[in-house]
Amino acid sequence: MKETVAIVVGAGPAGISTSACLNLQSIPHILIEREDCYCPIWKKKAYDRLHLHLPKQFCELPHMPFPESYPKFVPRKQFVQYLDEYVDRFKVNPGCNRVIELATYDEVAGKWSVKVRHTKSDEIEEYKARFLIVATGENAEPFMPEIKGLESFKGEILHSTQYKSGNKYNNKNVLVVGCGDSGMEIACDLANYGAKTSIVIRSPLHVLSRWMVHLTLLLWKFLSLHYVDSLLVLLSMLWFGDLSKYGIRRPKEGPFYMKDKYGKYPNIDAGAIKKIKAGEIQVLPAMTSIRGDEVAFTNGKSYHFDVILCATGFRRTTKNWLKGDDFLIGEDGIAKQSFPNHWKGKNGLYCAGLGRGGLRGLGMDARNIANDIKTLS
Repeated sequence: MKETVAIVVGAGPAGISTSACLNLQSIPHILIEREDCYCPIWKKKAYDRLHLHLPKQFCELPHMPFPESYPKFVPRKQFVQYLDEYVDRFKVNPGCNRVIELATYDEVAGKWSVKVRHTKSDEIEEYKARFLIVATGENAEPFMPEIKGLESFKGEILHSTQYKSGNKYNNKNVLVVGCGDSGMEIACDLANYGAKTSIVIRSPLHVLSRWMVHLTLLLWKFLSLHYVDSLLVLLSMLWFGDLSKYGIRRPKEGPFYMKDKYGKYPNIDAGAIKKIKAGEIQVLPAMTSIRGDEVAFTNGKSYHFDVILCATGFRRTTKNWLKGDDFLIGEDGIAKQSFPNHWKGKNGLYCAGLGRGGLRGLGMDARNIANDIKTLS
């Protein structure tokens, strides 16, 4: 049994930011990561063409700006380099290959007991700490949808975390399931490499450009959410035109209202809309079944595919191991409380990066948590 002041669970950008802020406050802590490296989504599970969708000044981690030489929209390779330099500068030291199995609060001792399994040795490690910070991120366990007949598909099936580039899919019929930023950008990448690309878009979808989102970030301090959403919808209609003729319907509710209420993000276009309009990417409705290499859709049509790529997001398993909390984190693994008080729970429990605030939001969480623990220690 090892005791410390704080335990941080998850060494993604939120976890390493929190660890860095704790180090700057000289607060002893342990950082736990289940994968074999920190920031595994960025270092191992992201596609090659990925860029940050917001200008770099909105994506910096605490206490370390991006180099001036970096482009406005930082590519994955340079962002990983930035993460490496960040970990080195602030002496962040994650304990990798450690899966947290149980975290409970001891009312008598006033401490959190955390049980961890080392995935390499299968040994159980136990820790106690006054403070517990959940920094497991919005992206956790890759989610694969249940589709009737999927087991009969004879081609390749993969999740977006397994996709790197479209260079091996030239002239293949590829179906992308999921129309978030990853799904749309991967569809664009596949089309660039000559794949015969289709994408499933089941529900109404807001599509914004990068400059629209940048404008939004500048307007937040002057306009209410209602006016910002109204402006964005108007700009989107003027910029992209009527997308319904291509199979993309706009929701009735505004883009950032939907983000805050449902956690449903607008799509930030990285070139897919142009290819959809040009007929290089086919938009399809929901699937009904799969039989062999034939996929049927709700419009009554069916098509043959060589590859099904699921850009269907993630599921968070926090509530499987975190016991005794009914205030801070919901069943979906996201903070239940509203901004700006979403990061602090009860009995020394905190969360970082679970408030749907992106990289900028998690940096604010990390600072707040370290400052709060400093005042309580």
